[in-house]
Amino acid sequence: MKYIIGVDIGTTSVKSVAFDLNGKELSKKEITFPILNYHPSWSEQDPNTIFKAIIKSIKETVVQGKENGELLAVSFSSAMHSVIAVDADGKNLTNSIIWADTRSYRYAQDLKGTKIGHRIYMKTGTPIHPMSPLFKLMWMRDNMPEIFKKAKKYLSIKEFVFNKLFDRYVIDHSMASATGLFDIYNFDWYVESLKVAGITSEQLSSPVDTTYILKGLSEKYAKYMDIDVELPFVIGATDGCLANLGSGVMNSKTLAVTIGTSGAVRTTSREPLKDQKERIFNYILTKNFYVTGGSVNNGGIILKWFRDNFSKSYTYSMMMDEISKIPAGSDSLIFLPYLLGERAPHWNAKSKGVFFGVGINHGKAHFMRSVIEGITYGLYDVGNSLEEKIGKMETIHASGGFARSVLWLQILADVFDKKVVTYQSTEGSAFGAFILGMKALGLLEDFKSAEKLLSISIEFIPDMQNHEIHMRNFRIYRKLYEDLKDDFDVLETFTHPSTFEI
Repeated sequence: MKYIIGVDIGTTSVKSVAFDLNGKELSKKEITFPILNYHPSWSEQDPNTIFKAIIKSIKETVVQGKENGELLAVSFSSAMHSVIAVDADGKNLTNSIIWADTRSYRYAQDLKGTKIGHRIYMKTGTPIHPMSPLFKLMWMRDNMPEIFKKAKKYLSIKEFVFNKLFDRYVIDHSMASATGLFDIYNFDWYVESLKVAGITSEQLSSPVDTTYILKGLSEKYAKYMDIDVELPFVIGATDGCLANLGSGVMNSKTLAVTIGTSGAVRTTSREPLKDQKERIFNYILTKNFYVTGGSVNNGGIILKWFRDNFSKSYTYSMMMDEISKIPAGSDSLIFLPYLLGERAPHWNAKSKGVFFGVGINHGKAHFMRSVIEGITYGLYDVGNSLEEKIGKMETIHASGGFARSVLWLQILADVFDKKVVTYQSTEGSAFGAFILGMKALGLLEDFKSAEKLLSISIEFIPDMQNHEIHMRNFRIYRKLYEDLKDDFDVLETFTHPSTFEI
C-alpha cells in the first residue's frame, strides 16, 4: 500500500498524519510545544523546538506507516504570519514571532485608514493588523536595530524548517500571500510594502507554487527520520487554505469553519474579493484559486484558558457534559471572547474579554457554555461580513479540534442557521496537505477530483428555536463591542504602558 504524510504545523502542536491514496487515515502523531509570553502583548515560540517536534512527528509516523507500505511524499500545511530573523548561516537571531503577537499595534494603527494602508491591503489581500509580518518587521527595525542590521533573511516557521532540511530559502505563494508583503495579482513581492518595512526582496525567500517539490534532503535528517534523501517534500500551503481544501470547500456557496487554537470562516473564489472596508483576507491556494474570509484569534485557546484557570480538574469531555445541561443562550449570560484582541471582523488588537449579564442564577457550567457560544458568535460575525460580499451560503463544512464535539457542532448549526457537515478525518489542514501532495505528484488531475476522497461523517441540522435565542444574544453581543471599543483602548493604556519598549 502506498501512502502520503500530511504535516500540519499549528500554533501549539504539529500533527503528522499518514493517508493512503483513497484518503483513509492510517496513523497520526501529534507533538505539542509552548507559546512564550515575555510581555503581555508578546507571543513567541522557539523555532528549534518546533523543528525538533516536526521531524520527530514525521519519524514516528513513518515508523507506524512502514507496516502500510511505501511512503510517496511528505506534504506541508503551516500556521501563518510568523517571522524569524536568521543570520547568514540560517541560524535564528530571534524566536518565531507568531500571529497572536500584538506588539506592533502602533505601527498597524498608524497605517490603518491611510491611502498607503489601503493600497497595501488591496494589493496584498492581508488586512492591516499587527498579526501581519509587515508590521512585525517595522517593530523589529525600530526596536531591535542590531538584529535588524545583522539579519540575512526573514522567514516564516515553514521556511525555517525547509531551510534546515534542504538548505534552500523558498516560500510557497500561499504563505507569502499572508505576509502583507506579497502582490497577490502579480505573484511577487510588493515593492511598496517592502519600502514601508525597510527591507529588500533579497531578504525574503523565493516564491514558488504550492505544489513545488523539493528533493535532496539533508543526510543527517533523512537518517533520523529513516527516509530516503530523494523522497519528495511538497512545500504545501497555509493551514487556512488547506483546511478549506481538506474539508471539501470548492465553491463560494459553502463555508469552511475551523476552530483549533484560533478559528476562521472561509470560502473559495477564482479571484480575490475586494472589500473596501478591509475586513476580509484573500490568500492564495493556487493561481485562480483563492481562499477568502476572516480569522479570529479567540478559538479553542479561550476554552483552554477557562479550563486551566477555573476548571483544572475537568477534561474537555467533562466540560461538554456540564455544558449540555445548560440551555441555548446560557440563560442570557453573554461572553465577548476577545482575550487576545481580535482579527476579523473588527481587526482591533486592543479588544478585551467580557462576561455580561452575570446573575446569581449562573453557575460554572453557564460560564463554560457562554465561552463556547461567545467563540461561535465571533465566527458568526465573520460569516456575516463574508456573506455581505458574496451572498448567502448554504452549508458549513467543519474541521479542527472542535469538530470532535457533537455539542459544539450543533451550537454552530444553531447559531449560523445552516446545515453543518463533518468528514471522517477532522484533521482538515493535514488532509488538505495530503490532497495537495497528491496533485503535486500527478495523482490527481485537479482539486475537483479530490471530492471522491471525502466521505461525510455526520450532519447537523439547525434548531430554529435555539437560533432565535442565539440571535437575541448576538444582537446584544454586537452592541456590547460597539459600546465598549473606546473603553478597550483606555484599558490598554492602563495594562501595557511599556508595550513598545524593550
